[in-house]
This record gives sequence, structure tokens and C-alpha cells, in this order.
Amino acid sequence: MLFSYNFICAFFLFLSMGVCAQNMTEDDIESPQAKIDLAIASSQKNIDNDNYYLALLDLESALNLANNMNSKENIGYIYSKIGKLQCKLENPDEAIKTLIKAIEIQRAGNNVENLAKTYNIIGNAYMAKKDYDQAIEYFNSAEMIFRQERLYSLEAEVMLNKGKAFLETQNFEKAKTTLEKTIKIAKQNRLDSILSSGLLQLGKALHHLNHLGKALENANDGFDIAKTNNYGEILKDGSIILSNLYHSDGNLKLSNDYLKFHIKLSDSISVARKANLIPENRLLTSKKDPNTDLDAESSTIKKPSKSNTFNQLTTILSIALITILSLLTLSLYKNNNIRLKSNNVLHKKNAELIIAKEKAELASRTKANFLSTVTHELRTPLYAVTGLTNMLLDENPKPNQIQHLKSLKFSGDYLLTFINDILQINKIEANKVDIEPETFNLKKKISNVISALNNSALDNNIKIHLEYDETLPLNYNADQLKISQILINLIGNSIKFTKDGDIWIRTTKIDEKDGIYNVRFEVEDNGIGIGKEKQEHLFESFSQGSIQINRKYGGTGLGLSIVKGLIDILKGKIYLKSELGKGSIFFFEIPMQYTNEVVKEKKINYFNEVNELELSNIKILVVEDNKINQMITKKILNKMNLNCDVVDNGEEAVDRVKTTNYNVVLMDIHMPGISGIEATKIIRTFDKNLTIFALTAVTIEDKMQEFEEAGFNNIISKPFKQEDFERKLFNALVPDE
Repeated sequence: MLFSYNFICAFFLFLSMGVCAQNMTEDDIESPQAKIDLAIASSQKNIDNDNYYLALLDLESALNLANNMNSKENIGYIYSKIGKLQCKLENPDEAIKTLIKAIEIQRAGNNVENLAKTYNIIGNAYMAKKDYDQAIEYFNSAEMIFRQERLYSLEAEVMLNKGKAFLETQNFEKAKTTLEKTIKIAKQNRLDSILSSGLLQLGKALHHLNHLGKALENANDGFDIAKTNNYGEILKDGSIILSNLYHSDGNLKLSNDYLKFHIKLSDSISVARKANLIPENRLLTSKKDPNTDLDAESSTIKKPSKSNTFNQLTTILSIALITILSLLTLSLYKNNNIRLKSNNVLHKKNAELIIAKEKAELASRTKANFLSTVTHELRTPLYAVTGLTNMLLDENPKPNQIQHLKSLKFSGDYLLTFINDILQINKIEANKVDIEPETFNLKKKISNVISALNNSALDNNIKIHLEYDETLPLNYNADQLKISQILINLIGNSIKFTKDGDIWIRTTKIDEKDGIYNVRFEVEDNGIGIGKEKQEHLFESFSQGSIQINRKYGGTGLGLSIVKGLIDILKGKIYLKSELGKGSIFFFEIPMQYTNEVVKEKKINYFNEVNELELSNIKILVVEDNKINQMITKKILNKMNLNCDVVDNGEEAVDRVKTTNYNVVLMDIHMPGISGIEATKIIRTFDKNLTIFALTAVTIEDKMQEFEEAGFNNIISKPFKQEDFERKLFNALVPDE
């Protein structure tokens, strides 16, 4: 390859040096991005001059350059421009196809502003197809982003389009409200064209709502602005609106005058538009073909004689041949040296990569083993701390002891949360988290999360508001546990950093295709906010606003890292908009599969709800080597009116099961002698039906396959929640009929 390259370069360098020197243009020294910008600018100039097909050629040229660069940002932007131009060329179906490509690229690239602009354009394309409901959905998505980014001129434009869509669907009250907001923003930002059109469209809405006086006042104001600025299209639409208004008012002369003005203006615009909708007319606006002048000029040049041409060609070829042979010899020599050096470098790098890979794998295994060991050693005493604390709180402690016990319980819960967060981050980083879809009611799920966090919110004098998009279905088949965890972390974060304020949780529909809904969730607060310099690293592990914030508000700095990891697993995106002292907005988008399956309520049973159960006949064996944990587990079971036997090793557990009929065995894993896993394997050789729970502080996910192979029916992780423990035990002892 290197020889071929040198050969070609040498040949053309020799033969074409003079020609290249004379024919160098500015294009030869422009960067690809500069060429793209030039083509886009040229297209805009042609659009301004109503030369739509020339503009389309410019954009296609820019798209080819962007594809060669593999610049996703440029490709998405150009697709959006082409889609907008296809709308002008009255081809909405092709426009929608093009714009969907733009949306996919911009959404993947997190290009929020351009994505919203494309939403607005595709909304207009659906307007042209008279699919107004779809258009309104896209306008809503665009409006939301423009408002968050404070792009008021663009927000006003999309609201104007949405107002027009409401007029077409005869939803005049919504049209009136939307257009009034449009006019307010347009006035504040001096957007004359939007203000003019908004006033005229508001006149139309008020006319249908039987407010003829206000309708005429607004429409006339809008028409005057359009006339002052010579807005042709707005004047055309405005004249027919005023004609209809004056007709309803009984002023037939003015109605007729505006109608004539409308027809005259429509004819002139129509002629110009038709001319630009004919592809052949682009030739009329293009420059004269330079080849014509060149041919005429070349005919006057005297042709050289054949003999002179042959002699010159022979000389050139001889020199070229000598040069090429010299370069060939040099190239072969250099190629051999380069190949030898490259092979040596590759062998060295390959050896280094193998060593680095082995070190990384060793480090990963060491990290996993370390976490497994440390979490087990932490969970075992933590089981005692939380268990004893709950017992003391239930045993009528002295009034002056209650606060101390609650503080101890809080510390234990905090430590357990921290341990669980570290384990979850480790699982996410190791790609060990699976998606577990199930049917659920999204609105009810969000309400339950809010209800669970409401007490914490009330402690900070916070009011939580839920806004659920009416166009969104309720039931989905998705991983509701991960969605709950994301919302709990984000809402909990807002509660932590907000005092005497409000939190808004919103869900809105972005779009839908084949039953897959792209749903946007928002969690907005008016708390302390986050500085710009901290936002970039906020989703990293152990990241917080500052040391002062950590000291004042607490927390491990793992919550948002977990959120980001879970959203990535669900194939979604998360964004943040925040300002110090003004609050924060976290919004994330995830795809969810709609289902019309009925959501079944899960019934939770407890022992005190069952009267006929003879609890005294139930026999439970607790296998636990730690004396404190033996006492705690036994007290928990006794509190549930259940009796148990306790042994402290695996060998004795096997002997007891052989001689006594137990209903359930609660088996610890790490014990002296044989482990709980080995003991369970032995029991399964002579009793296949006995219910055996692994009651363990081991990291469950790391041992799940081993537990299943050993023959455990279920796993309870220490320390456990009383409710979870009781539910699992009840379901094992009293299965559903």
C-alpha cells in the first residue's frame, strides 16, 4: 500500500505540478466543516430567494460531506433542514421519513436544542397531512424542551403552531389559551412575525367563541403589524380571517375588500410558489454554463502540430520513467525498514496488552472477593444491631431511651443502605444487572413512591405535586423495580436539598411506535440548585456538590451514579438543568412496552391474619453459629408465635432433619465444619420436599447459581426487613390455594 501511494504521488507530482499550481482554489484549503457550513449557507440563501430545488441540491451536497466526516451532529442537523425543505416542497410524507432519521440521530447524540427544532418541523409536516393529534404531541415535546432551555423565541413559534393545530381540531378554548401565551412571549421578546400571526389566529379563536368585538380588535392589530413589516404569508391568511370577521359583523363592504385583497395576494404567491415547485426552473436561476464560453474561446486557439506533440510526449515519459524507477527502489528499501520496525512494535504492544489484561482480570476478581468478604463481615454484626434495636423499641423502653434507640436504628439503616449502594454500583459496572419486566400501573407506581417519601417531604415542609399526561396509557410491561428505584433516588435527592418548597413529578409522552412509548419523567424542585462546574461530574460515583454540602445534608454520593447506571440499562437518557439558588430539574426518557393486560393486585398475608392455622404444630430449625444472631432470629420467630430449634453447625443440622419432621429450615452459609451449602446438598439426598431458606449475609447475586444448585427454596439476606421475612415464611408455610 505504501509503495502504491508513493508511486501515484510521484507520477502526478511530476506531471501535474504546473497545472495544480495554476488551478489552486479556495476549496482546496477549506476544511470539510467549512465546506459543510458554506453549503448550508448557500441553501439558506436559495431558500430566502425561493429557489427551493437549488437549496435542496446544496443540502444534499452538505449531507455527503457530513457522511464522509461521520459527523452525527451535522448529519442530524442537515436531515432536519432537508425535512423542512421537503415540507415547503409540499411533500410531507418524505419530510416525515427524513425528520425521523434526524430525531434518531439527535436523540442518540443528546442534541437537545436541535432535537426540539426537529420536533417542531415534524409537527408541521403532520399538520400538512391533517394529522393534528400527532402534530400536537410533537409540538408539546418541542415546547417542553424550549421552555427548559429558555429559548423563548423558539418556544413562541412552536406554541403558535400548536394554537393553529387546536383551531383545526375545533378545540377553540385550548387554542385561545395557547395563543394568548404565545402573544405574551412574542411581546416580551419583540417577535413581530409571531406576534402578528398570533393576534390574527387569536381573532379566529375568539370569533368561534362568540367574542366578535375582541376578535376584530386582535385581528386588526395583527394585520397592521404584518402590513408594516410586509409579511406576505401572514397578510394572505390574515385577510381571509378579517373578511370572515367583518362578514359576521355585517360589514359586507370591508368583508368584500379583504376578500379581494386575499385573492390578489394568493394569486401572486401561488405563481411564485408553482414556479419554484417545478424542478426544471432551477436551471433558469443557475449561472450560465461556463463550458459554452470555454468552447468558443478554445476554437480560436491554434492546434499544435502532431510531430511537436509526439516529441514532447516522448521526453516527458522518459523523464517520468527514470523518476519512477528511482522512487521505486527507494520506496522498497524504506518499506522493508518500516515493516520490520512495525512488526517489532506490534509484538511488544501485544505482549504488554496481554499482561495488562491479566492484571485487569486479577484486579476485578480481587475487587469482587474483597467486596463479598467485607459486606459479609459488615452484614453479620449489622444484623445484630438492627435486630436488637427493633426488639428494644418494641419492648416499651423508657421515654429517655427511645430517642437513643431511634438514632441507633437510623445509623444501622444508613450503614445498610451504604453497603447495598456499593454492591449495586459494583453490579452495574460488571454488567450483572438484568432487566426483569412485569405488568404494572405506572401512575399507581409513581403515586406509591410519592406516598412512601411523603413523610420525609413533610418534615422539610415540602409539597409534592404529580402531573400525569392524560395521553399516556396506565399499564406497561417493564422493569418497575428499577423505575421505582430511579424515582426514589431522584425524589429523595430533591427532598434532601429543598426546604419549605415544592417538588413536581411529571410524566409526558414523547412519541409512540408499535406499542413502545417513549416516556419522559421529570423531577423538579426549587431547592438549593447545583453549580455549573459540579453538574458535569454529578453522575459519577461518590460525587456531591461540595464537602460542605456533604457535611450539611449527608449522603454517600452514590444515588445519582446508580440512577445513571439503571437508566443506561433501560436504554434511556437522563438530563439535568439546574441553577444555584433556583432549584433543579432532572428529566429522563425511557422506552416502555404498552400492555392492555389487567394488573393483578398482590395480596400480602401475615400470620396474624390467619385464624385457623395451628402455629403450635409448625416446626422450624434455625442453623446459625453466631450466638447473638441465634437469639435475634429466635425472638423474631417467637414474636410471630412460631417455635424453633437452634443448632450451630451443618453436621448437627443434617442429623436433626433426619430425626425430626421440620416445616422450614433457616440455614446460615458460613459456619465451622461443613458450610450451609454442603449441609443442604446432603439433606437433599434424602429429603427433596423440605423447605430450606438460606438465611445469609453473603452477597446473594454472586452466589445465586450455587444456592440454586444446592437446593435452596429461597434466600433471605441479612439484615432483612421484618415484613419481607414474615411474607416469605408465611408463603412457604401457607401456600396459596
